[in-house]
Formats: sequence, C-alpha cells, structure tokens
Amino acid sequence: MNIQIFGIKKCQNTRKAERFFKERGIKYQFIDLTVKGVSKGELRSISQRIRLDDLINKEGKEYQKMHLKYILHDITEVLLNNPLLFTTPIVRNGASATVGYQPEEWKTWK
Repeated sequence: MNIQIFGIKKCQNTRKAERFFKERGIKYQFIDLTVKGVSKGELRSISQRIRLDDLINKEGKEYQKMHLKYILHDITEVLLNNPLLFTTPIVRNGASATVGYQPEEWKTWK
C-alpha cells in the first residue's frame, strides 16, 4: 500500500486516520495542508475519485468567512489557494481515495 494522508494536524479526524494506520503497522505519508497544500496534479487525481464539491468543508470557518455559498467561481483554484477549505482527511491509496474518516473503506484496501 502507498498511503497518503492529506490533513491538518489540529483536525480530530486526521489524527484518527493517522492512528488507524499506525495501529495496523501500515506506513503512510502525512501531508500537512497548512504547510504544503495540494498540487494541481494531486487535486486532479483525487477529483477523479471524489467530486470536488465533496472535498469542500462547507461547515468550516474558512468557507463561511469567504462567503463561498453565494459566489459562483472556479472551485479548483479556490481549493488550491485555500487548503483550509478541504474536508479532512483526504486519504489516498494509489488510485483509491476517500474524504473524511472512513475506516471501513480503508480496511478493504490491499
């Protein structure tokens, strides 16, 4: 497995995802969205599995602060420039990807 966890250190679900893989002895790479963010290529790859709309944390402070509910925009550029808008964690395993805490899905990964 080639696990990547995109998340924020302060996010409870991100910490739970890290714990899930750590407890099972599965190595993973953690990408802190507040430090590195997501590249266009990574976002394109993730969005082939998960709709862009599902990646947005519509309950988060950043979404509310930017008033995105009322604005028509190119969401790709907004996400790339504002990583705090992502619902976390985003977990990738090769071609598979999940958003949020999804342990039942992760158990099926080989």
